[in-house]
Amino acid sequence: MSRFEGFKPSTRSHRRVRRASQPTCRRFAAIDIGSNSIRLVVAEAETDGSYRVLDDEREMARLGKGLTETGRLDRSAMRSALATLTKMRAIADGFRAEIRAVATSAVRDARNGQAFSRAVQERLGIRMEIISGREEGLLAFRSAARHFDLNDRSTAVVDIGGGSLEIVLAKGTLADEVHSLPLGTVRLSEEFVRSDPLRPRNWKTLRKEIDKTLKRAMRKPPFHLEQLIGSGGTFTALAQISKAERGEPPGSVQGFVLTLKDVTEILSRLRRAPLAERKRVRGLNPRRADIIVAGAAAVARTAKHLGVERILVNERGLRDGILLGMIEDRVRKPLKLGRNKLHDRIEWVRLLGRKCLTNERHSAHVARLAMGLFDGLEQAYKLSTEGRELLEAAALLHEVGILVNHEEHPKHAYHLILHSGLTGFSARELELIANIARYQNGGEPKKSHMNFEQLRPSDQRLVRQLSGILRIADALDRTQSQRITNVSARRSGDRVILVLTAEGAPQVEIWDAKRRARLFEAAFDAPLTFQWAGKARRRSGAAIVVRKQSARPRLKIPGSTPRPVRAGQTARTRR
Repeated sequence: MSRFEGFKPSTRSHRRVRRASQPTCRRFAAIDIGSNSIRLVVAEAETDGSYRVLDDEREMARLGKGLTETGRLDRSAMRSALATLTKMRAIADGFRAEIRAVATSAVRDARNGQAFSRAVQERLGIRMEIISGREEGLLAFRSAARHFDLNDRSTAVVDIGGGSLEIVLAKGTLADEVHSLPLGTVRLSEEFVRSDPLRPRNWKTLRKEIDKTLKRAMRKPPFHLEQLIGSGGTFTALAQISKAERGEPPGSVQGFVLTLKDVTEILSRLRRAPLAERKRVRGLNPRRADIIVAGAAAVARTAKHLGVERILVNERGLRDGILLGMIEDRVRKPLKLGRNKLHDRIEWVRLLGRKCLTNERHSAHVARLAMGLFDGLEQAYKLSTEGRELLEAAALLHEVGILVNHEEHPKHAYHLILHSGLTGFSARELELIANIARYQNGGEPKKSHMNFEQLRPSDQRLVRQLSGILRIADALDRTQSQRITNVSARRSGDRVILVLTAEGAPQVEIWDAKRRARLFEAAFDAPLTFQWAGKARRRSGAAIVVRKQSARPRLKIPGSTPRPVRAGQTARTRR
C-alpha cells in the first residue's frame, strides 16, 4: 500500500489545500470598435495587475468609411461590424470572460452613432460605450505607463486610429495635456489623398492641413519632450517596414525604436509609390496600403510639431488600456496605505501630491487654514457639505502644477488633477477639485473658460467660493513658514472678519491676502477685515490666545504705506 493511501488530512490542512487550488485570476475581454478596425483581446488576470492573453482577433471593418462626406455610418459597414461583433461575442463567451466594448471616433462623430450603439445592445446584448477623445487618449496613456519607464521623463503618448489622433503630454506618469484631433488615417485619406501616387500639390495640401490642425489645437509643449510613445496600426506598420528594411525577421514590434528620420524616409518612398507597389512593400499589410501614406504623414508632422526625434512603438495600445482598467477595478489589490486608510480619499490625494513633489508641509498647512475658514463660513453662507472635502483636496494639490511649469502652475494643476484618476472621486468631483485648484491664483473664473463654462450654475458658484477661500489660505502662508498658526472666520454685518493667531505681526501675509481678496469678496458679497489676535499658548492642555499690547514695528512694502498692526486692531481692506 502506498504511504499516501488512507491518509486523511485534518480539517485545517484540507482548507489550506482547497484555498490554494482555487483560481486567483479572472477573465476579461476588451473590444475596441475603431474607425478602421475592430479588435478583441481576451485575457486572464492576476492579482498583481498582470495578465496573460488567451485570444486576439482583428477585423478591418472600415466603420468610418464615407463618414467624412456623409456624416453617417455606412449601412454596409454597420452590417459588417455587427457580424464581426457577433463572432467576437461568441469568442468571449467561450472563455466566460467579462466584456467591455468601447467605440471611438467613427461612432462618436456619426449622426447615427447612437442608433448603431442601440442595435449592438439589442441584437448582441453588448453595452457599447462611446468614449470621448480625452478618454481615448488616457486609455492609450495608461497602456504606455504600464509598459514603458516614464519616471523622471517628459513624454508624448500618441495614439492614431482611423478617425482621430490623440496626444497626451506627460511629466513622469502624470498626464498634463490631452488633445484629440481629427487626423485619423481613414479620415485624412478620404479627404486629401486624391491621386495615386500622391502628386506634389496633393502632398502639400495634406501636409498643410495636418500642420494647421496641430497648431490650431495645441501650442508648443510647455516642457522639452524626451520621447514619443506611439500606438495604433500606423506605428506598428512603420516599425514592421523598418524591421524588414534592416533585414530583421518579422515579429513583435513592442518597444521598437524609430527615429523621426526613419519615419520621414519611409514616408517619402511610400507617397511616391502607386497603390499596387505599396501593397508589395515588405512588412506592410496590403490591406493598410491605401491609408498608410496619410497615417505616416500624421505621425511625421506630429513628431516634428512636438520636437521629438525618438519614437517608441507600443503595439498594445487602447485595448490594453481597457484591460488594465478592468483589472484595476475588479481584481488588483489596492495599494496599502495603513490601517483605516484604504478607503480614505484624502490619503490618495496626499499620495498624488507626493508624486508631484509638492511641499507637503506648506500644502498641509494651507489645507488646515482653508478648513478653518470654511468652518467659520459654512453656516452663515450655507456652504454645501461636500464642499469641505473638495476644498481640502484642492488645497493639498494646489501646487502640483509646479511639476510641469512654475509660471503657469495653476493651469497645469487643473490638468494634472483632472487626468489623475484619483481613487474614490467621481468625474464631477475631480472636475470641481481641478477647477478650485485652477483658480487658487492668477486669473478669475470666466464664462469664456471652457473648463468653468461647462459646470452647472450651482457648481460654478461653489468653485468661486472655494477658490476664494483657497486664495486667502494660500496667502496666509505666503512665506511658507507657517507663521499663522490658526485662523477663524465669522460674518459680522455686511463683512467677513478673519482672526489670525500668529507668533508675530503677520504683515506680509495680511498684505498678500488683501491683494488676492477680490475673488473671495465677490463670491461672498462681503469685504474682508483682518485681525491679529496674538500668539497661541497652551495651558493645562487647552490653547489660549495671548494678546500683544505693544505695537509691532512697521514693515515697509514697496508701493504701500502700512500702518502698525496692534493686538486686536482691525486692518480694513481698501476697496
